[in-house]
Amino acid sequence: AWAIIFCLAVAPVHGQYYSRTVKARPRVEKITRLHFFFHDIRSGENATAIPIASPNTTQDTPTYGTLYAMDDPLTMESELTSTLIGNSQGLYLDLSRERTQFTAIFYADFAFTTGRFNGSSFSLFSRFSAEADPSTIREMAIVGGRGAFRMATGFALLRPIWSNTIGDAIVEFNVTLYHY
Repeated sequence: AWAIIFCLAVAPVHGQYYSRTVKARPRVEKITRLHFFFHDIRSGENATAIPIASPNTTQDTPTYGTLYAMDDPLTMESELTSTLIGNSQGLYLDLSRERTQFTAIFYADFAFTTGRFNGSSFSLFSRFSAEADPSTIREMAIVGGRGAFRMATGFALLRPIWSNTIGDAIVEFNVTLYHY
């Protein structure tokens, strides 16, 4: 009987979650600047962004409210055939009722598969708006990272290079990351 009581008394003590807080060492913040091109292709057999949910309404703007999944290539140059350095996987939601303007909320993980940052990524979560002037530079927020970009914050400056009426686009990225 004493053995059973002892086992029952010991089990809750060893079954509890253990944690310990320690003082963190000071870390040196690093700044990394990246430049690459993002290719979002919604047309053709090899589309890199596809609609996964659409509103069940009849409306003038067929893409408004549509949720897209993307697995877009990242390259060194603006041509899709240039050196592939990684991919951007995530979601974006089309928010604009105006046919002439594309506005979306993006969540994407930009992962690098070659070079110095192979295996590292940063996460972007922000609003993107296609202004009337296509040469306008847009800014988006960096909200995290892993690997070499652990605990990243920062911003991405985007400049559309090319787009068509179907929704295909090539976008130039200039990214500034603050990380440890």
